Amino acid sequence: MRDTGTDDPRVKVRPNRRGSRPRTKIRPDFGNALTARVYRVDRGRYHLVLEEAGTAVVAVKARELGRGAIAVGDRVSVVGDTSGKKDTLARIVRVLDRTSSLRRTAEEGEAAGNERVIVANADKLLIITALAQPEPRTGMIDRCLVAAYDGGMEPVLVLTKSDLADPAPLLDHYRDLNLKVLATSINEETGHDGVDIVAEEVTDSISVLVGHSGVGKSTLINALVPDADRATGSVNAVTGRGRHTSSSAIAFDLEDGGIIVDTPGVRSFGLAHVEPNTLIKAFPDLMELAEECPRGCTHAETEPECELDTATGSTALRVASYRRLLEARHNAEQF
Repeated sequence: MRDTGTDDPRVKVRPNRRGSRPRTKIRPDFGNALTARVYRVDRGRYHLVLEEAGTAVVAVKARELGRGAIAVGDRVSVVGDTSGKKDTLARIVRVLDRTSSLRRTAEEGEAAGNERVIVANADKLLIITALAQPEPRTGMIDRCLVAAYDGGMEPVLVLTKSDLADPAPLLDHYRDLNLKVLATSINEETGHDGVDIVAEEVTDSISVLVGHSGVGKSTLINALVPDADRATGSVNAVTGRGRHTSSSAIAFDLEDGGIIVDTPGVRSFGLAHVEPNTLIKAFPDLMELAEECPRGCTHAETEPECELDTATGSTALRVASYRRLLEARHNAEQF
């Protein structure tokens, strides 16, 4: 037999293209990393504010964090050049634990099943709804309520354009949810009516605004943060829907303390990620009844042995409200 060792011309020895440096299991130590909050995400650049120094810094994220790992409102650890000088970049190496998250699941016509966090660590979700131009859509409000309860935020319903329509019918629709409601009117003739109440509500907290295009989110932001200079738009006279003026979420510091986050106007809000048992936690008065339900009960109206059916009086009204939100969780209708 012939020797087919490395001297044999038939044996091909490939050069080591990756070099000869041995791999190591020792990971870098980021003990000296600084903590910052994400205020804006723009084409792979993360605009941060350092918590201690208050310096505005632009950063990129470490490759191991993966795509979509960072959202506006996140608290992150950063290393590298944190001077904030022009043309300098820091590096985000860690995302700290979140206290809450506003999440949305893509629906039909989008990348199905694609769940993403829109805003992290918010205390309150302000659901901005116009009483007219465009008309209020309770389906969207219901979905936002589900997202708030699921994400660990306090929902607040903010009614804009209150000078154009009576809020009573809409308020009656939500009377059994113990929902905090604020009303504002902002236009050239009446000025800023009710904005001071909203300002008091969001002071010393992190609040995120969500709602349809054209309901007045950007106008409200400009009233609360005069330097924000958010673009405002009108409502389409044919469709009755607003035109998109905000393309991405962005956070602003409030003068009296706190942070407010403006989000792009949405026409749908997928909730496939929300579990029914998570949603009912927002109704502590119904939890005791639900514990008596058979295993696997979804608490829907069609369940044959759901204990929620035994509720009476005001509790029965609460059950009806809960089931309406449960239906919104399953409803894939575009708004």
